Amino acid sequence: MKKIFVSPSILTADFARLEQECKSLEKSGADWIHCDVMDGSFVPNLTFGMPVIKSIRRCVVLPLDVHLMIDKPERYVKQFAEAGADLITFHIEATDKVSEALRLIHSCGKKAGLSIKPNTPVGALTPYRGLFDMVLIMSVEPGFGGQEFIPSATDKIRRAKQLFPDTLVEVDGGINVETAKQVIEAGADVIVAGSAIFGAADRAAAITHIRKGK
Repeated sequence: MKKIFVSPSILTADFARLEQECKSLEKSGADWIHCDVMDGSFVPNLTFGMPVIKSIRRCVVLPLDVHLMIDKPERYVKQFAEAGADLITFHIEATDKVSEALRLIHSCGKKAGLSIKPNTPVGALTPYRGLFDMVLIMSVEPGFGGQEFIPSATDKIRRAKQLFPDTLVEVDGGINVETAKQVIEAGADVIVAGSAIFGAADRAAAITHIRKGK
């Protein structure tokens, strides 16, 4: 049985207690920590930037899975790498320098991910085959947490695994135990979840249930 990675999104964490929240994820068995960076331009929301990533890096040893929902992400790749990101993912729709941005991430010694919005076909990723380590399928419109899962994401996950069988496929948006089961069956390798973990009385149990899809 393949390993399923769970990457809790701190978007729904209590930012007044961010150190404790991140350490709680580490103790609860999370594999990575998912950091959603939004600029208020590419998506209609603002979150945080390099200083927060740097602060989290000092608190935990878990890999930091940094998801850039920003315009022209190539402008900030080096800064996020220096802040402590281990894997940097950006959106294919956010730049006309996709290949350059992917190569820049690798030149910083980091893993590179490429993400698509719900209305972007998986085939749009094929020109960049071999340049990314992970594909991120958005199962909600990027910008805000707590949205409902878009069922068509499961077909996109299957397609991504067909096109890129040796590449990790991550899914983000509307994930709970029920939808985790669906995306794992479709072939997802990495599951991002926010409120389903941070809102749980027992975070370790929530992570285990999401990882197992039951």
